Amino acid sequence: MAWVERRERTATNGKRTVTYRVRWRETDGRARAKTFRRKVEADRFAAMVSADIVRGHYIDPDAGKVRFDDYAAQWLAAQTFEEGTVEMVELRFRLHVMPHLGSRNLADIQPSTIQGWLRTLTGLSGNYQKVMYANVSSVFTAAVDDGLIPKNPCKAPSVRRPKSDPRKLKPWTREQAMAVRDQLPDQFKLVVDLGIGLGLRQGEIFGLSLDDIDLNTGEIEIKRQVKLLGSNRQLFGLPKGRKIRTVPLPDRVLELINDHVTRYPPRSVTLPWDKSDGPERTFDLILYSRESRALNRNYFNPKIWRPALRAAGLEAKRENGCHALRHFYASTLLDAGESILALSEYLGHADPGFTLRTYTHLMPSSTERTKAAIDAMLSVPSAPQ
Repeated sequence: MAWVERRERTATNGKRTVTYRVRWRETDGRARAKTFRRKVEADRFAAMVSADIVRGHYIDPDAGKVRFDDYAAQWLAAQTFEEGTVEMVELRFRLHVMPHLGSRNLADIQPSTIQGWLRTLTGLSGNYQKVMYANVSSVFTAAVDDGLIPKNPCKAPSVRRPKSDPRKLKPWTREQAMAVRDQLPDQFKLVVDLGIGLGLRQGEIFGLSLDDIDLNTGEIEIKRQVKLLGSNRQLFGLPKGRKIRTVPLPDRVLELINDHVTRYPPRSVTLPWDKSDGPERTFDLILYSRESRALNRNYFNPKIWRPALRAAGLEAKRENGCHALRHFYASTLLDAGESILALSEYLGHADPGFTLRTYTHLMPSSTERTKAAIDAMLSVPSAPQ
């Protein structure tokens, strides 16, 4: 328990000062004290410390005197993120978090501080804000678990959390997809075929090999991608979420692959596996650069993809990146009656719920089926009494 002592001191000039010292013992028996000028502040602090000790929630008041940037660096070093994810978190922190929170002590960052920081993110996409907010909140959660602060200021009711951008995906038409394909150089037209025919991510397209195809089952195994660290450090790694999956291989897509490799035979490419200092692995890639290297998105997107978009009459913006091919694939399957569960597996989503939230507006309407079913039921003659 904590108690308050009144202390008086008389200076050499005869002026008397009164202070109030709160004394208490921590759970390990160590004696602590803190001085206040006003008795009301001392009483309030003593009551808070006593209550925390009784409830088992006591935290050393000095424990939170750690700068946010120092603790965030420790937190990030302890995570098991992939190398590329670590670089992205470091970049977000450096650009948008540390200028506002970095020099502050953890204990001095209040919910109002977090709300003020969130206001500085105006102009960034809602999804990007959500990711940064989640990263910062994770740092404070770790600080709570480490006994440095009593609460996570990001989770206070007064903090208005960022929201996702309220927009629905609008898939390309077949004509738009084919127009982009027509404008790509011949050796890269297969990018569109693999995107709309298999629903692959860009890195998975760049990492595809003929060895991944199983002609007996008519399927293709998606088990690697080409990843990019920084601007030009490439490596092979598992697909997003480290999830290997099997996708049906339509006959027409197989024909397009065969036609492509006949004219552009696969090339062996060697890159580190999983991390920049990982063991090197070699795969015969279907798509590659002029220098017989793995395709680099920082070159492919601005030099090859965006010029093809503009030539096809589409705006060269984020929504029209290679990911638009996956959306076209998803809309095609849903329109044909494929289930959300199957589509989620083909796309490599970790949660079918995410697939449903993303594409539910593309599912065929059940309005006419519902009306027809009820009409048919009501049209059945009643059985004679």
